[in-house]
Amino acid sequence: MTNALTAAAAGFGTGLSLIVAIGAQNAFVLRQGVRRDAVLAVVGICALSDAVLIALGVAGVGAVVAARPGAMTVVGWVGGVFLLGYAALAARRVLRPAGVLGVDGEAAGSRRRAVLTCLALTWLNPHVYLDTVLLLGSVAADRGPLRWTFGLGAALASLCWFAALGFGARGLGRFLARPAAWRILDALVAATMTVLGVTLIAGA
Repeated sequence: MTNALTAAAAGFGTGLSLIVAIGAQNAFVLRQGVRRDAVLAVVGICALSDAVLIALGVAGVGAVVAARPGAMTVVGWVGGVFLLGYAALAARRVLRPAGVLGVDGEAAGSRRRAVLTCLALTWLNPHVYLDTVLLLGSVAADRGPLRWTFGLGAALASLCWFAALGFGARGLGRFLARPAAWRILDALVAATMTVLGVTLIAGA
């Protein structure tokens, strides 16, 4: 029992360290939380998607991909271009702020749009695969028979984080209602995505 709890705690800590970072997905969840728009659906998509990807990593899919240099090169380039593209969008919002109306200025209140955007930022973002399938999967493999317990802890960390971010963002509504706050956030997103994108391409 002690070993299982240790593995779960290690998974929770490792997962949280990877998830709690300024990025496209987190910024979107934060926006939706502040606007109180489809928060439950967005949090559910992010947490469930992470759980599926973590399970794939624990099952060994990441090791199979990592064993193919050509696949890793493709992942690096696609991921780098994707992140640089999102960095450009974030930088544009810094120069042309749209308040808290939504990503790229769309009107709030569209559940379908929120769901589709969330799915795109999750499943079309190669950096998510690198964190969950490849990195968490490789760390879980070192746990041997407790790798699934480790993965469960990581999935729980994802659920806790996105729930806290989405529903807790309401408390930051007054602060984040100011356009200047979003410009700072978007500037940090743009800088982070640029660094990650360049790093992926350089390592491809």
